[in-house]
Amino acid sequence: MSKLILFNKPFNVLSQFTDKGSTTSARQTLSDYIDIPKVYAAGRLDKDSEGLLVLTDNGALQAKIANPRHKMPKTYWVQVEGEPDEKALEMLRAGVVLKDGKTRPAKAQAIDIPDNLWPRMPPIRVRKSVPDTWISITISEGKNRQIRRMTAAIGHPTLRLIRYSVGNWTIDGINNGDWVLSS
Repeated sequence: MSKLILFNKPFNVLSQFTDKGSTTSARQTLSDYIDIPKVYAAGRLDKDSEGLLVLTDNGALQAKIANPRHKMPKTYWVQVEGEPDEKALEMLRAGVVLKDGKTRPAKAQAIDIPDNLWPRMPPIRVRKSVPDTWISITISEGKNRQIRRMTAAIGHPTLRLIRYSVGNWTIDGINNGDWVLSS
C-alpha cells in the first residue's frame, strides 16, 4: 500500500529533502519536518510559498498529481497588494498572457481572510497607505511561479501565497509545519 502525506509547508522551507543550492547557510528542507523514507513531493511549492504539499512513494500517483496534462485543480489563497476589481478578477478567469504563453482560465474570487490562517514568520511587508486583499485562485496547470506572475500581470502583486488544496486534498485540520498520512 502506498503512502500519501499531506504537509502544510511553512514559509521559507524548500520542497525537497536536501539543500544542494546553498553553500553559505543551511536552509530548511522537508527533512526538517518529515522523517518518512522514500517519499517524494508531487509537484513544487516555492520556498516563499506556504500550504499544502502532497508527498507519496507511489511514482504513478506522483506523476498524476504533478503533470499538468491531468489538469488536477490546485486552489491558492493569495494576499495581494491593492484591491482587485471585477475587471481584474475577470482577467484571471479568462487567462492571463505571460512571457511563456497564456494561462488556462482560472477560477478567481475575492475572499475574506481565511479563518484558519497562521501567522507567517517573518510577516509580510505592510504599507499603511496601500490596502491588501485576499483572493482565491484555482488553476489546473503549473507554470513556474504562475500565481505570482498572474497577479502581477493584473497589477496586484502577491504578498503572501498559500496553497489550500490539490484535487480533493486540503490543509484543513493540519497546522502549519505539521503533516498527516492520508488515503
